[in-house]
Amino acid sequence: MLIITYDIHDDKLRSKFSRTIKKYGRRIQYSVFEIKNSQRILSILKREIEEKFKPKFTWADSILIIPITKVDREKVIRYGQPAMEEEELLFL
Repeated sequence: MLIITYDIHDDKLRSKFSRTIKKYGRRIQYSVFEIKNSQRILSILKREIEEKFKPKFTWADSILIIPITKVDREKVIRYGQPAMEEEELLFL
């Protein structure tokens, strides 16, 4: 699992970055995404960021990619909507 948070100065680049990240995970807050996927998909995402976006980032941009281990993921405390999204539903 990864947490990706960003503050990108250029509106067009920020929108494109957001759309790209959204393909891989879900938005938690306006500029914070949670990516839960296989190691292969996470590697593809990181490579895509490196190749498509990193060359366009400036000193005014800030991107953090925070890996969360399985052990740490189990320690995450959620309230409100994020807590509800983690609940498993069973439809009969």
